Amino acid sequence: MPKRYYIFLRDVLLLSVTSFGGPQAHIAYLYEQMVKKRRYITEEELFELFALCQILPGPTSTQTITAIGFKIGGPNLAYLTLLVWVLPAVSIMTLAAIIISSLQAQSISLEFTRFIQPMAVGFVAFAAYRISRKVIFSRTGIILLIISAVLSYFFNSPYIFPLIILAGGAITAIKYKSHPAVEKDKIKINWSNFLLWAGVFIFAALLGHFTRLLPVRLFENFYRNGSLIFGGGQVLIPLLYTEFVEFKNYLSSEEFLTGFSIVQALPGPTFSFSAYIGALTMRDYGLLGKVLGGIIASLGIFLPGTFLIFFVIRFWSSLKKYRVIKASLEGINAASSGMVTAAALLLFQPLDTNVTNVGIVVATFLLLVFTKIPAPFIILLGLIAGLFDFL
Repeated sequence: MPKRYYIFLRDVLLLSVTSFGGPQAHIAYLYEQMVKKRRYITEEELFELFALCQILPGPTSTQTITAIGFKIGGPNLAYLTLLVWVLPAVSIMTLAAIIISSLQAQSISLEFTRFIQPMAVGFVAFAAYRISRKVIFSRTGIILLIISAVLSYFFNSPYIFPLIILAGGAITAIKYKSHPAVEKDKIKINWSNFLLWAGVFIFAALLGHFTRLLPVRLFENFYRNGSLIFGGGQVLIPLLYTEFVEFKNYLSSEEFLTGFSIVQALPGPTFSFSAYIGALTMRDYGLLGKVLGGIIASLGIFLPGTFLIFFVIRFWSSLKKYRVIKASLEGINAASSGMVTAAALLLFQPLDTNVTNVGIVVATFLLLVFTKIPAPFIILLGLIAGLFDFL
């Protein structure tokens, strides 16, 4: 492997342990390291890739950084880039699940995490606020946000969310004539990665249906979510909560909120939260089962977006000229914003409605909106306060 590739992977590892704040913050880190410092790609190429990954389902920052690896060294380097980028956060979230499961097995209460649970709701509320401000520009967007929030709140099924997103995109795609027309190129498509994505999707669904094995069904659950969710890690939260807490009861609400708070304090991809859920889902299979659960969930959630970005990047320069693609993004983003808004309400429901919990949610939200205090410090403060209160 050329020395340049080793340097690139070292830079990716550095980003994986220093990039806090989700996709909107990650793009700034990528710009500093990949464009200004190393000049792997141009500024225009970076922001075009980021825009493309926002259109596609899957983890936006993960797809962007693997796409950079693809442009530099093809698929082999891209897969290594994915591994290096996700490994630190996935390992920590799997370890967190193992520790929490062990504490519960020894009848040790998770009461010390009680302050960071309402903090998690505050983080989701802030995500809804931030996303909405960035992507809602019209009356249609506002209406779609409200409808999406209402449907997401009252119809707690994991199958309703992809339908909401696709419907939102279809509604605004009708307005494509409001976007300026540009001269289009003939699109030449290599279908190999799309067929790989679709083949795994169908095979995993059939294998899970006929075998009923938990590891297979776990992979299928996360592969499906990774294939159908737009908008990054924050939008993934309502799907995971509905499917694994309310629908399948693999986790308690307390465990879910604790894990989500932990991932907010970590650098790297927010989708690594899936490793935590996968590990706890497999807790009955012992330590190796929990590790396997973390690996299976991570593969399931990250692979679809990787296959899709490898598929689309080859003809993106031609595809982006189609107005209907640009127009559909407004509805997709508006529907995603509504889902995150509903998630904040759904996540708060299991908590006691008292002055303390409401105050923590509001305080967390205000700190995130009006200060520049890093999320890890806010979570650490809540954890320390909970320990003192518990002891």
